Amino acid sequence: MSEPDSAIASQVIDETLTWLGTPYRHQGRRKGVGCDCIGLVLGVWQGLYGTVPEQPVPYAPDWDEAGTEKLLTGVARHFREKPKDEMAGGDLLIFRWRPHLPAKHAGILIGQDRFVHAYESMAVSLSALVPQWRRRVAGVFAFPERNPVN
Repeated sequence: MSEPDSAIASQVIDETLTWLGTPYRHQGRRKGVGCDCIGLVLGVWQGLYGTVPEQPVPYAPDWDEAGTEKLLTGVARHFREKPKDEMAGGDLLIFRWRPHLPAKHAGILIGQDRFVHAYESMAVSLSALVPQWRRRVAGVFAFPERNPVN
């Protein structure tokens, strides 16, 4: 794992850090007001590019229990997938709680072994990418190189 390897990655990190402390709100995506992990990613994207890549359909807290890979499929439409051993600051991490379940959590890598994410009963937080988190990484994705609006 390395530090940010592009201008957009540094901008992703800067924008992501402004979300720290935002309360958890299911389906939320407003900085300082409330968001979930998907809302955090959409909010960071909007902060960088001025709009979201697509509007998510409403989802329940226990969404995608049937075994489909809705999160990974949706992310792959807009982000560039990377090998896990090439993850760097500014990358989007997608997590799978158990090997036989679909991926259902997202966070943004900030640097060596740290990522920002939102999960139930917690505000948007900076966490260590300890082995318990690392083994749950189902995918690593880079934000696309575009000219941000900010």
